[in-house]
Amino acid sequence: MDPSNQKHFTVVDYVIFAVLLAASMAIGLYYALSGGRQRTTQEFLMADRSMHCLPVSLSLIASFQSAVAIIGVPGEIYTHGTQYWFIGCSYILGLLIPAHVFIPVLYRLRVSSAYQYLELRFSKAVRICGTLTFICQMVIYMGVCVYTPAFALNAVTGFELWGTVLATGLVCTLYTTMGGLKAVIWTDVFQTVVMFAGQLAVIMVGVQRTGGVSEVWRKVWEGNRISGLDLNPDPTERHTFWTLGVGGIFLMLSLYGVNQAQVQRYLSSRTEKEAVRSCYMVFPSLQLALALSCVMGLVMFARYCGEDPSDKLGTSSRDAMVIYFVMDMLQGLPGLPGLFVACLFSAALSTISSAFNSLATVTMEDLIKPYFPAMSESRATLLSKALAASYGLLCLAMAYLTHLMGDSVLQVALKIFGMVGGPILGLFSLGMFFPWANSTGAVAGLGTGLAVAFWVGIGSIFTRSSGARPLPPDCTAILNTTTAIHTALSNVTLSRPTGLKRFYSLSYMWYSAFNCFTVILIGLIISFLTGRQVLMCAYPLYNPQLLFTNSLNVYFLFRPYERRGCNTRNNLSPVRETPLFSA
Repeated sequence: MDPSNQKHFTVVDYVIFAVLLAASMAIGLYYALSGGRQRTTQEFLMADRSMHCLPVSLSLIASFQSAVAIIGVPGEIYTHGTQYWFIGCSYILGLLIPAHVFIPVLYRLRVSSAYQYLELRFSKAVRICGTLTFICQMVIYMGVCVYTPAFALNAVTGFELWGTVLATGLVCTLYTTMGGLKAVIWTDVFQTVVMFAGQLAVIMVGVQRTGGVSEVWRKVWEGNRISGLDLNPDPTERHTFWTLGVGGIFLMLSLYGVNQAQVQRYLSSRTEKEAVRSCYMVFPSLQLALALSCVMGLVMFARYCGEDPSDKLGTSSRDAMVIYFVMDMLQGLPGLPGLFVACLFSAALSTISSAFNSLATVTMEDLIKPYFPAMSESRATLLSKALAASYGLLCLAMAYLTHLMGDSVLQVALKIFGMVGGPILGLFSLGMFFPWANSTGAVAGLGTGLAVAFWVGIGSIFTRSSGARPLPPDCTAILNTTTAIHTALSNVTLSRPTGLKRFYSLSYMWYSAFNCFTVILIGLIISFLTGRQVLMCAYPLYNPQLLFTNSLNVYFLFRPYERRGCNTRNNLSPVRETPLFSA
């Protein structure tokens, strides 16, 4: 980028940014020195199961609303219009199902790691496979979350790239290691407020400098950026109502149903009702966050339609263009650029701190404790803190690799969740909804799901056409309809994929659903071939509960101990039937 086009921070901006980092550190220090001082794994990893629904719900928001969303969604709206807004429709079932299916199961089992359920339901091997898959997913995603804001700031302001990455990663590692889950949740609350404040400031100033609400609306309408309801059923179409509203449900389930970072917050609640209530409270906040990001993208379009800021930036990355827009709008208003940067890094900090804590939890509970049952509480707590710090350093290494990815950060992040989160969702669904599935089928299903996921994901990267740099947005696109229609038809004719390339062109929003069903289908087939499993009883709880009824089976998930055939160690008594085929 030409240094003459760079936007610069004032002293006030640096102060506001420093205050954010200092406040996050202070919260971590407070919880390191108060209460039980994080001396037990229960307090460090689970916040003593004492959290109320409000901080838990705001923490759930902050974990999902990362810097990827704050930069990626406005860039998406600016480039392609408001079709992405329809993902909000998926939030309804994407939160209702976790609230009434996944939370009751996991909370009543009193587990610390979601993957403990997999051992209770299947076997230790399935639990370890699920844990390792989750670790890979979050380590990759952390790199994206840390690198994204640092890269965008470097491109626009000349902010030192790796200095920013180090500051973010180290501060987050320190307060997560010192204060445990309580510090993570309460810093998330503080950072959520900063996120909303930063976005509102940009929108208000941007609307005012673009000429007011009516002028913004006129430009986005004439520029054809207000998308209608696209009911095209083609799964290779990048964004339609079906890819966003239906495919998005499975993406939300992989995030809010079985992702350890979110599950750990549910499990830290005082009661099951508080956990369910926190899930309900996420819905309006998620809709507000989506609306703010989309409106910001529309204001950005109205400001630059007919121009091409990428010439000034020296890059066509729309993620960097979002930061350029913010700095352009807020330049000359001391403190506001610093507020938005604080907003951006709040999102990054909240996401990666959640990842550190959840990764430390699953490593401790699933990979270490089962093999060292006699480990003292003090040593286990110390090891948990060391794990959180180690994952923080690993995150910095992953940030270094993230810049090799070519897609927008939003698409990269959702691809990661679809490619890895989808198979994990399929594994839990196989266990909860199909009583006859066995551990052999679960492992085979997960392995096949991951293989297919990476096959499609990597294939889409290698077959992606480089294409020309996108044209600058045109404010009068709707007026020149003949040219627009001709261009659209020629694009369809020239770029319509066929054969295997069409398979690789599957919309990334379908990845979660496709991979989830792959795991379930393969898992059921292998289970029937190797001898299906019938659960005579399951983990006993305070109130035995009928989970669901289907045409083949009435499945009681929770049974009392007296049920004949129960295994008193894990309270599961699988009965193996004769395989359909035997050697």
